[in-house]
Amino acid sequence: MPRSVNAVASRARRKRVLKQAKGFYGKRKNVYTVAKNIVEKGQTYAYVGRKVKKRDYRQLWIVRINAAVREEGLTYSEFIHKLNEKGIELNRKMLADLAMNAPESFKALVASVK
Repeated sequence: MPRSVNAVASRARRKRVLKQAKGFYGKRKNVYTVAKNIVEKGQTYAYVGRKVKKRDYRQLWIVRINAAVREEGLTYSEFIHKLNEKGIELNRKMLADLAMNAPESFKALVASVK
């Protein structure tokens, strides 16, 4: 009896990888073995990138809060410490948004903490 290799499944698998490699340069887009490695690496970068994005945004918010707070004569760490002492639970995203888009209310918040 002849050996069955299930060409339908293997072709579908290759097509799926090559479809993901669409837009790549040179052999990366049309040679399966090369495309498979590059797509795999790209998926790793995508996974890591989702974690790094959270890190980068938190860093950005902290920089914005620090810049706004220093105009009021405080440092970032002092400001966060005083917020915690007062029991004000605003996250850094909201604080940075206030500092950027509503500076008057942010100044009032800093004044209430001082």
